[in-house]
Amino acid sequence: MIITPPPAETAAGHVADMYAEDIADDGFVFSHTQAMAVNPEAHAAFEQLVRAVVPSIGLSVYEAATLGAAQAIGSTHCLLAHGRKALRAEVIDEDGLLAFAHGDDSRFSEAEQVVIRYARKLSTEAAAMSDADTQELRDAGFSDRQIVDITLAAGARNLFSRSLLALAVPVDEVPGLAPSLVAALSAS
Repeated sequence: MIITPPPAETAAGHVADMYAEDIADDGFVFSHTQAMAVNPEAHAAFEQLVRAVVPSIGLSVYEAATLGAAQAIGSTHCLLAHGRKALRAEVIDEDGLLAFAHGDDSRFSEAEQVVIRYARKLSTEAAAMSDADTQELRDAGFSDRQIVDITLAAGARNLFSRSLLALAVPVDEVPGLAPSLVAALSAS
């Protein structure tokens, strides 16, 4: 990573909060946190966007959109971090996450599977999307607001994941994931 993040010993404001949260949760500051700490205002805006979309779609749909987008992009950072978040929130169990890493999303609910497919397409061929793609979300029972928020969740993951990849941010070990899951998600 070519950029130089703010040092922990002089971190203040939002940067200090970012670092403290990582340390409290995992005992160290993740490389992706350090990279985003270079522009704490942008990080805070990203967090605000996430907080604005989750209430209408719920955590399980948010994680499905996030995992679908991260997998399509090839973002190991986000697959590991959100794989762990999905496990902790009981969105999916370890066997289901392992299956997902191998291309099988059948352990997610039917509605979440639609979200995963939508997020994948948004992440790989957004210019080719049409009303037929969003109709699948509607057919799965999502409202206009939820369709917009699912789209924003997947789009936000694209922004964050692609930024980490473009900056060549190292992938850190994510505590709490079984080695088999780390290997599968990293190869996903």
